[in-house]
Amino acid sequence: MNTELLLDHMTKQLRIPTIAKQYRSLAREAEERNLSYEEFLLALLEAEVQTREENQKQRRLMQASFPIQKTLNTYDFSLMPSLNRNRFITLAKGEFVEKKENIIFLGNSGTGKTHLAISLGIEMIQNGYKTKFITASALVEELLMAHEEHKIGALEKKWLKFDVIIIDELGYVPFTKMGAELLFQFFSSRYERASVIITTNLEFTEWTTVFGDEKMTAALLDRLTHRSHIHLLNGESYRFRQSMKQKEVGEG
Repeated sequence: MNTELLLDHMTKQLRIPTIAKQYRSLAREAEERNLSYEEFLLALLEAEVQTREENQKQRRLMQASFPIQKTLNTYDFSLMPSLNRNRFITLAKGEFVEKKENIIFLGNSGTGKTHLAISLGIEMIQNGYKTKFITASALVEELLMAHEEHKIGALEKKWLKFDVIIIDELGYVPFTKMGAELLFQFFSSRYERASVIITTNLEFTEWTTVFGDEKMTAALLDRLTHRSHIHLLNGESYRFRQSMKQKEVGEG
């Protein structure tokens, strides 16, 4: 068996497909540039590591289940003066995840809460964190099903594997008493153990309309806001102002 066939066989056996694809071209480049064996080996390993890291990011991105991909660069902060762009650039570095802190976006419909939540979620994936997106109603439905099947503990363990969970649209749909209690338990299980990002159209004083019980709501807010970055998005719809701005540019 010649050298190339042996290399192909061994790279396949060792599961290093990028090296298998690139060793020939990198070998020619190393020869042309008179690189040392160590430099050639480093170039091969760097290519393999880079590909693996990119593949992992893509897997985490698919696992996150974002309904759409958004970035901080595509959010027009000039339309929402109450927000500090630099604060979001700092949050995007992921220190809040390391500190097990939460982020809460409160604001009217169309103010860009979900856009910002997804943007930070994608940044966390780029930083190597496992992230998951789910609406509050879908999460409660999943919790209720797990409760009926006596699998709530297993479900909570599954969710704790994620460093960040984005819970979208809390407050858009009221929950049953059991659903509210299970969601309270879910948040409590993550308290100071992992981060959540929440988007809601409700002021904190209105959360009892979702959770029903005032004492439970107060206890939940105490946990969620204890270690949280809270962003208020008020004023008219961000989407409306953005479309008007684009229209003005088009007419100009």
